[in-house]
Parts: sequence; structure tokens; C-alpha cells
Amino acid sequence: MSSPLLFIIACLIWGSTFWAITLQLGDVAPAVSVVYRFGLASATLFAWCAVRGDTLRLPWRAQKWMLLQGLASFALSYVCTYSSEQYLVSALVSVLFALMVFWTPLLNRIAFGTPITWSTCCAAFVAICGIVLLFYQSIGAALHDILGGGNGRNAHFLLGFMLALVATVSSTAGNALVMKVREQSGNVMLTMAWTMLWGTLMVAIWAVATGQSWQLSTRPSYWMGLVYLAIFGSVIAFSAYFTLIARIGTQKTVYIGVVTPVISVLLSVQFEHYRPAPVEWLGMVLCLSSVAWALTSGARKTSSIASLSTTPSAKAT
Repeated sequence: MSSPLLFIIACLIWGSTFWAITLQLGDVAPAVSVVYRFGLASATLFAWCAVRGDTLRLPWRAQKWMLLQGLASFALSYVCTYSSEQYLVSALVSVLFALMVFWTPLLNRIAFGTPITWSTCCAAFVAICGIVLLFYQSIGAALHDILGGGNGRNAHFLLGFMLALVATVSSTAGNALVMKVREQSGNVMLTMAWTMLWGTLMVAIWAVATGQSWQLSTRPSYWMGLVYLAIFGSVIAFSAYFTLIARIGTQKTVYIGVVTPVISVLLSVQFEHYRPAPVEWLGMVLCLSSVAWALTSGARKTSSIASLSTTPSAKAT
């Protein structure tokens, strides 16, 4: 399959998964839906690997990194994402996830002391301005509600906002662990299967410990959403994403994170009756433009370093 087609597939699937999550909200607890989703996705990946003749066992030195990635990427991140969409329109959650491009250099700075470029700082400032424009009315109403002693819809909006932010930070931490996992095993499908399994088990333990109901939904839309999220959103999209990284590199592949919120917003307008005010449209444009700016400047810097490293003078030194 060609790289442009893989790019389109990943964008369309991930752009629609934020709305598809709303199909699983209501009669089943968010954490339980996460267990169903990644339990099915993990079983599918293990079956795929078994059919290919792969050895399914991996040593503990690899498992400990996959356990940590499962906690960050598929447990904490998705429980917070599902929970946040109980209070936020899915389009807003997708825009916040695009800001992972800024959490990544910040995390690298904290963990490894990696310098943050001036262009990234400027782009992050623009993104913050966009977030302020996008959310200031709703957050202001929520704070007013809380200070007034209320606990209604506005206060719940603030809770959803905070949960979505935690989800983006957790996903960023999970991405940082990918390289550690890859050092232990190059089998992408198998490591994905184990990582999703660990995440599923941890969410299941938490759901049992907190006494959440394990009821099954009777809505056909719930089960259609579950299959779509597990097979398309968790297996096919991730496979396309990792294949693209191998073919065209990370700098181009991460532009999926700019395209998916646009698709998510359009779906929210169509199916969730989301009608952004002009100031909210401006906020979204600023957020996504800042992400594109940060990614473009990062790609230029990487290209410049690569070209310098191949010149005769650079090799001589």
C-alpha cells in the first residue's frame, strides 16, 4: 500500500475515533469500555502474530517497559479521554491532543535536559493564545459556577478539560517509552499486543477496585463503535502509523496530528451539533497553526543537521 494512502487512512480513522468514543458513553462506565476496546484489540494482534508464526513470549526486561507504556498510553490516557468526552465535545478533546507536539520537547527537557528551541517556544505561546480563545468562555463560566457553590454542567466542563489535559500528557509519556520498547523487540505488532494487554489489565483491576458495573450495552451503536475503535482505531491505524514512520520518517508522519483535529471538528459539527463561535474558530486555527509551525521548524532543523553531517568538512571534524 502506498505511503499517501496509508497517511489518508490514518488521518481518517484517527480523525473519526474521537467522535466514535461518544458512541460508547452512557450506559457503560468509561473504564469498562476501555477494557472492552483494548482487550479486543490486543486479542486481535496476538491472533495476527500467531498466524504469522511469531513467538508470543517476550522476556521480562522487555515486558517491564511495555507495562509502563501500557499504563501511560492505553490505561491512564484512554480512561481520561473517555471520561473527558462525557463533558466536552469530542472536537475540543482532539484539538488538545494536537498540543502533544509541545508536551514532547517539554518532557524531554525535564527528563533528559534537551534544549527547547526558540521556534518551539514561540509556537507554544501561539498555541496557548489559541487555547485561551477556545476555552476562556467555558472555563470562566465553570469557575463562576464553582465559586458560586454550583456543581452543574459548567463545573463538569472544567473537569472534562482537566481530564483531557492529563490524557495528552500521559500519551506523551507513553510515546517517550516507545524507543525503550523498540530496543527490546522490533516486532511492532507483538509489542503493541503486549502493551495493550498490560493497559487492559490495569484498567480492569482499577474498575473492579472502584466497584464499577460490568454491564453490557444493548445499543447496536455501542457495539459498532467498539469494533470500529478496537479494529480500525487501535489495530489498523497504529499499523499504518508505524509503517509510515519506517518509510517517510517521524517528521512527516506526525503531521497526522494536525489533520485529525480538522476531521474531528467537522464530525462534531455534523453529529454532535457543535456550533463554534467565531472566537472559538479563531482559537482552533491558532492552535493547529502553531502545531504546524512547530513541526515545520523541527523538520527544517533536522534536515539542516543531516545535510551538515554529510559534508566533507563535517566529516573531517
